[in-house]
Amino acid sequence: MHNFRKLDIWLKSMDLVVEIYQLTNTFPNNEKFGLSSQMNRSAVSIPSNIAEGSAKSSNKDFARFLEMSIGSSYELETELTIASKLNYIEHDVFVLLQNKIVEIQKMIIGFKNKLD
Repeated sequence: MHNFRKLDIWLKSMDLVVEIYQLTNTFPNNEKFGLSSQMNRSAVSIPSNIAEGSAKSSNKDFARFLEMSIGSSYELETELTIASKLNYIEHDVFVLLQNKIVEIQKMIIGFKNKLD
């Protein structure tokens, strides 16, 4: 078992959750139960799956949860792109957040590969 609280992938993804919540709070009110909600759920799912997977007794099981975390990060990246196309966010904010998501994706993939 791994202590998720000490994993850089968990720490960085927790920071990302806060940034996504702050961003979606600026979206139009009509997106409260739409894109905002979906982005928040996707963001929360990234560190949640890392934490849940860390409690598994085998690296194989942990790797499966890391795959779900990666999937959630791709989902979030897609939703972020949609928000950008709808002009809900400025381009520089989009690029900054997209880069953070890609960095987290690479870190999770690298960590997963070490488990295999």
